[in-house]
Amino acid sequence: MEKKRDGRQRRNISPGDMVRIVLKNDQRTGKLTDGIVKDILTNSSSHPHGIKVRLTDGQVGRVQDFGGDE
Repeated sequence: MEKKRDGRQRRNISPGDMVRIVLKNDQRTGKLTDGIVKDILTNSSSHPHGIKVRLTDGQVGRVQDFGGDE
């Protein structure tokens, strides 16, 4: 059984990963946006609300989940 990756740990995220992020405007509703990581914006090794990333389409948000990890 594979352990689920944690979006709060920087080491689990790489450019090119398919992720689900919460945008700043969607934090209250929890609406998730799918995309592919272009840049990792959080410098620390972890963050309690998720590592902040920029997607290939330019949207910025915090990683909540990973796509394609069934």
